[in-house]
Amino acid sequence: MPKTTAINAPQFTDETAAFAHLEASGWPDGISCPHCGSVTVTRMGGKTQAGMFLCNDCRDKFTARTGTVMERSHIPVHKWLLAIHLLNCGKNGVSAHELHRMLGITYKSAWFLSHRIREAMKETAPAPIGGEGQSVQADETYYGNSSKRAKSYRKGHRHKQGVVALVEPKGRARVFHVKPATAETVREILVTNASRKSELHTDESRLYVEVGKEFAAHKTVEHSWNQGGFYVGKDGQTTNAVENFFGNFKRSMKGTYRFCSEQHLARYLAEFEFRHNNRSGLGVSDGERAAIALKGIQGKRLTYRIPHKD
Repeated sequence: MPKTTAINAPQFTDETAAFAHLEASGWPDGISCPHCGSVTVTRMGGKTQAGMFLCNDCRDKFTARTGTVMERSHIPVHKWLLAIHLLNCGKNGVSAHELHRMLGITYKSAWFLSHRIREAMKETAPAPIGGEGQSVQADETYYGNSSKRAKSYRKGHRHKQGVVALVEPKGRARVFHVKPATAETVREILVTNASRKSELHTDESRLYVEVGKEFAAHKTVEHSWNQGGFYVGKDGQTTNAVENFFGNFKRSMKGTYRFCSEQHLARYLAEFEFRHNNRSGLGVSDGERAAIALKGIQGKRLTYRIPHKD
């Protein structure tokens, strides 16, 4: 995978080069039919069938877009690739309005495209984080309904959207949208996504009191003690990593995206989780991060409604 990719690279400006790049990513071991798996295929010719193949076994036609988030999209492939690159070359993301202006497509198309790229960023089978001899930091935050000048503003966490994050110091993160954030929902997230052989580090919230007993150890940081608070516990435990994750998420949501409805919050969280787990601090460059996201488009076709099953 490329370490770096220039913004004027051929796959971002030329449709033929873009299709070649997409085919190389989707079929690294050779072209195969997405319908039946056959490798006996014929490349079709002509301007109207560019990038199209015919399976000699099932006789279905397909392209590198088939079965991906790009399927049936009228947006050119080179603009898809550029959007994937832009969403992965900075930690703050890119808004749909920015994509709309840079790619020369409508805002509606940019919004459609960016949400499907976020779907591609979702990890399909994530492994539990932490493990024996390791620590996992857990914390919750609340997003939305924050402007007191808005007519819909209501005071209190119960009117906001809960977010729970599990973060390995200098490692991976797992982030979840929860409503509400209770001891039961937090426990379910922890025991299914973090190894119980880990040491659990949290603040003094009562959400973690009982579930902490199921881990190798549970150490807390008293943030609000005597109205002063500490950043490091007596044994060196902190929640700095998870709070740094939340800080980046909230700054980006306020400065880049401006608004996110509860319906789509999980996809935005998947975007920030993906970039965190594939960041430069873990040895992943911008070009490699975009290449990993491009691999994630496979088998994730999204439609506006579920087709009827015959």
